[in-house]
Amino acid sequence: MDRDATGSALLELLPPPLPADQIITLNQPKADLHTTRSYEWNDWTFDVPPGVFIPGWTSRLIHERLLDGRIETRGLTYAAMGAGLGVEAVAAGLRGAREIHALDVHPESVAATARHYRRLVGERADTSFLPAVSDVFDALPEGVRLDVVTFNPPAVSQTVSDDPDVVRNVCVGAPLLAKFFAQIAEKDLLAPGGEIYVIASNTADLRALVQHALDHGLSPRIAHLHDWQDGVLTFLFRITHETPRTGGPR
Repeated sequence: MDRDATGSALLELLPPPLPADQIITLNQPKADLHTTRSYEWNDWTFDVPPGVFIPGWTSRLIHERLLDGRIETRGLTYAAMGAGLGVEAVAAGLRGAREIHALDVHPESVAATARHYRRLVGERADTSFLPAVSDVFDALPEGVRLDVVTFNPPAVSQTVSDDPDVVRNVCVGAPLLAKFFAQIAEKDLLAPGGEIYVIASNTADLRALVQHALDHGLSPRIAHLHDWQDGVLTFLFRITHETPRTGGPR
């Protein structure tokens, strides 16, 4: 697959969503969502309050890259969209990000992120940690320009539950990405040289996701493709300004 393809060429490469029944089967929520649980990764332990989701393998593709610098945040302004349990914020804090905006529409997830960050990272003289309950970027302070954004969106294209917590975290669908990219463009949130990383599988409408980025003057490319050997293909998209800008942080 051509990793440099963008625009219409990228759209033609992307697979359509899997059959609806397969998507629903693959995304059945666990019965313990509304209980207190725990999660371990990278020798870190996280307490997981009721309603907060445990990261899956797709999220870990993002976490690994934040921690080892393949998605670089060192010295940069970073937004973890859908902060969830807080693993992204912790990884960026330990990596040495200059400013971390941990954003999530779910108050309990933001509280969990803040708690885990303060325990595992703590106060750092060169890093500002700014958690906020936010519908996409609504709570981002005016004037902030983001060098790096990551998002594992709830983009599954079929409704898999009537539980609002499951819907919020799994199957809002492509319209959420339309709002996400619209706010980035309208608020001019992406700094010169900035990067957006969005990860999604063919349980989502990948072509609609990419089209929303293109509609707002952004240029998506495939940064990584993972085949889970069960019919699911996961794409990590690196998205930049359509026309590269100069004078950025890197």
